[in-house]
Amino acid sequence: MVDLENAIVARLESHGETFEILLDPAAMDLIKQGKQVDLSEYLAVEDIFKNAGKGTRPPEDKLKEAFGTTDPVAVAKIIIQKGDVQITTEQRRDMLEAKRRRIITHIAANAINPQTKLPHPAQRIEIALEEARFRPDLFKPMDREIDEAMKLLRPLLPIRFEKSRVAVKVNGTDYARCYDDIVHYGVVEREEWGSDGSWMGLMEVPAGLTLELSEKLKHKTKGTASVRVLN
Repeated sequence: MVDLENAIVARLESHGETFEILLDPAAMDLIKQGKQVDLSEYLAVEDIFKNAGKGTRPPEDKLKEAFGTTDPVAVAKIIIQKGDVQITTEQRRDMLEAKRRRIITHIAANAINPQTKLPHPAQRIEIALEEARFRPDLFKPMDREIDEAMKLLRPLLPIRFEKSRVAVKVNGTDYARCYDDIVHYGVVEREEWGSDGSWMGLMEVPAGLTLELSEKLKHKTKGTASVRVLN
């Protein structure tokens, strides 16, 4: 739950009334993208206001008339989807910067240089996006923002999204400590246990993350893990 001083106001005018909520700025992007979130975790106060600054509340009958319910979480979701979000200049700047960093991180993790088959460092992508004057939009879905960023990057860098299939093998005694990394970095398409107790898996991994996965597993297994790129 966000602190009141860091919360933003979402407002909807309907049925002759004003309805406001106080919420975590992070919730806005998730809801606008249609993501499923537990909105109760993002509300600064689980309540609906007529004027959040003054702490006044609308009559319950008006809530029922406008939203068909008085449940604050259900009402809050409708306000976010259909209303206006009031944020300060500083909040907008911080949110835009956070979104820009997520876009850069996603591209660095999922794209490669097709000439070398290696990922581009995040700093190289960041510099190229600055050169292209890419500016994220607070209200655009992330997938559209990433598509736009890639269109701007292609004239500047040899780059494309690519998945790699990798064969992974870890000792049975290391499997438990490696499991979180295995499922975090990719999708296990096939797995089996060897006669020596080792775990072997065929995985699909974003091409830009294969080296990172290999380093993680080898660190956790003291160098005994095997990660082999098949394509």
